[in-house]
Amino acid sequence: MKYGRSLVDLATELERQIATKQDMIVPTPLMHHVTGDDGTSVLNIETPDGVRTFSTTENCRRQLADRLKIPFAYFERMRADQPTLLDKNVDTWLHAEPEQRMVRVLDGRARAFLSDRYRRLDNYDLLAHVYPMLRELPGARVDSCEVTESRMYLKVVTSKVQYELQPGDVVHAGVVISNSETGQGSLSVSPLVYRLVCRNGLIAADHAMRKTHIGRLTDASTDEVTIFKEDTLQADDAAFFLKVRDVVHSAISEATFSLIAERMRKTLGIKLTGDPVKAVDKLVVRYLLSETERSGVLRSLISEGDLTGFGLVNAITGYAQEIAEYDRSTELEAIGGKMLVQSAKEWAELTEAV
Repeated sequence: MKYGRSLVDLATELERQIATKQDMIVPTPLMHHVTGDDGTSVLNIETPDGVRTFSTTENCRRQLADRLKIPFAYFERMRADQPTLLDKNVDTWLHAEPEQRMVRVLDGRARAFLSDRYRRLDNYDLLAHVYPMLRELPGARVDSCEVTESRMYLKVVTSKVQYELQPGDVVHAGVVISNSETGQGSLSVSPLVYRLVCRNGLIAADHAMRKTHIGRLTDASTDEVTIFKEDTLQADDAAFFLKVRDVVHSAISEATFSLIAERMRKTLGIKLTGDPVKAVDKLVVRYLLSETERSGVLRSLISEGDLTGFGLVNAITGYAQEIAEYDRSTELEAIGGKMLVQSAKEWAELTEAV
């Protein structure tokens, strides 16, 4: 499992972000897209205090293009080669079909272009609510955490709930809590399996609880910008956080963990009778791995020498530790979890590949 940053560093970064983040409900006629000759795009927003200019992240541009039904590849091509055409396209559709959108800003950059019904569940508020719950778990420790441009992650493991897959090979129960402030995924709580001998983490996404960020319609004005103050951004859904607590306890319960660990144990008996290289090639197609990831997973499989379904799962989760991007590393841990629930036919397509 990839380490990320310390809990103290995570809290420090989230506190820093509070001071520089801002959310605005903006009528689209008050927005203007401007692209420089170097391809740099900014969003100009007319406010009561004058025009404010924000550079845009790739995620913001993707969401803007998606809302305006402009294919993102074409959006980016215009940004590089025909900036004037891009700005005309964007402004035409922003102004022709007026609506209100939420623009989320951090460090002077527009990082998200969202529905005005988007339910803001900020990472700092989430951490403040769930960390006391996690501290109450017997033997719990935060093994890995991170905040990226797209998501925050908390990966917690408890030594009090464990399972021996085979002599000397023990796994501990855990939970992964992740959240996106920028519309790139719902709040998710998933069981985690942590293998001691190699520090591999596996996420059982089929047992996850998810909460989408859709809330009530806002009362914002249709002809002026509404700026949310920080004191209005506190998480106010107490019943929801009680549900999160219940799901966390369920995720690391003996019943849930034993079910997942038993699935993992059964992969020990699945033999790779075909060509291991072809088995990995099948994985690449099934789970959309890159060529670099293919090479890394194959190297991990061969170096461990475990030509079983168990070895294939661990080749994925083991290679996840080597990936530089924390988001993608976590995605590979979730792929390991998906492999546990493959059907007999799906396993055969991997293990008998020639």
